Amino acid sequence: MRAFIIPTLALGLAGLALAACVPPPSEGAGRADFQALCASCHGDGGRGDGPVGQDLSPPPADLTRLAARNGGVFPTVDVMARVDGYTHGTGAMPEFGALLTGETVLFETAPGVMTPTPLRLLDLALYIESLQR
Repeated sequence: MRAFIIPTLALGLAGLALAACVPPPSEGAGRADFQALCASCHGDGGRGDGPVGQDLSPPPADLTRLAARNGGVFPTVDVMARVDGYTHGTGAMPEFGALLTGETVLFETAPGVMTPTPLRLLDLALYIESLQR
C-alpha cells in the first residue's frame, strides 16, 4: 500500500507545483483580444452578426453555439487551432497566431499531454467559451 501512496502523493505535489507555475487565464485580456480581432465579424456577443461579417460568404460562425454543436463540450483545442491558423476551412477567417504570441503556459491539449500554448491564445479561447449559451 505504501508504494502506491508515495508515488501518488509525489505526482499530486508535482501537479500542484506545475499548476502554481501557470498563471490563471485573464478574462479581461481574452475579452480585449476578442473585441480587437473577432467582434467585427462575429459580433460583440459572438453570434456571427458583426458589421463586417454581414458581407462575408459563408457568414461568420455563431461562436455561442460551439459547445452545443460539440455534444455540450467546448472544443478549446479546436478553437485555438482555428484562431492560430493551424487549421483552416473555407471562408474569410484570417490567421491570428502571429498576433497572439508572447508568454506561454502549459495547457492540457489531450489527456496527460501538456503543450506550451500562448497565454493570449488560451485567454481568447476561454473568453469564447464564456460566451456559450
